Amino acid sequence: MSETIGDVGAAGETHDIGRRGLMLVLSSPSGAGKTSISRALLERDGGLELSISVTTRPRRPGEAHGEDYVFLDATEFNLMVNRRELLEHAIVFDHYYGTPRGPVEAALAAGRDVLFDIDWQGTQQLAESARADLVSVFILPPSMTELDRRLHTRAQDTDAVIAQRMAKAADEMTHWDAYDYVVVNTDFDASVAKVEAILQAERLKRVRQIGLANFVTRLRQGY
Repeated sequence: MSETIGDVGAAGETHDIGRRGLMLVLSSPSGAGKTSISRALLERDGGLELSISVTTRPRRPGEAHGEDYVFLDATEFNLMVNRRELLEHAIVFDHYYGTPRGPVEAALAAGRDVLFDIDWQGTQQLAESARADLVSVFILPPSMTELDRRLHTRAQDTDAVIAQRMAKAADEMTHWDAYDYVVVNTDFDASVAKVEAILQAERLKRVRQIGLANFVTRLRQGY
């Protein structure tokens, strides 16, 4: 089953062109804006749903179990890895993160798009296992000075942790060329608009439109 994306013609008939869902990945160094951009996309686009990752890291203030992350202990996480229940998994700042396979595969088959807020390691694993379904976007900060300011402004981490994140950012940014698209997040609203444009264009790709060949055949036959 897939989402029907056909238009309604002048006579009221529906063009039965379906579409397989896609996986939209946003990655960035911590503080560059991927999470804020993700939230804006989810608020504006009813056809997009968030992939809820599992993680072993402690819950932060304001986070809800099952909405922001599914919080597990290391034993539970390793069991999911061994049972091949994760599409990807990685260790970030001494904690494990992973993407449950079942909900994502069900959404794609139903023609729904899934948004991922993951790092370059997870993106690489998705590319290896499901490249045709993947659309990857790397978010860059306008400068390292601005990245440092944003990390301090959000007041979630100690100075020591921020220093660690800044050091890791330089390494993470070396992977920008492995992504399909790169957006420099100078202006938040403009960055959201750019990612929206990427999503809309990718949804219209010929290879994702199921039944398009049959539709064109009927057109040529005069229907």
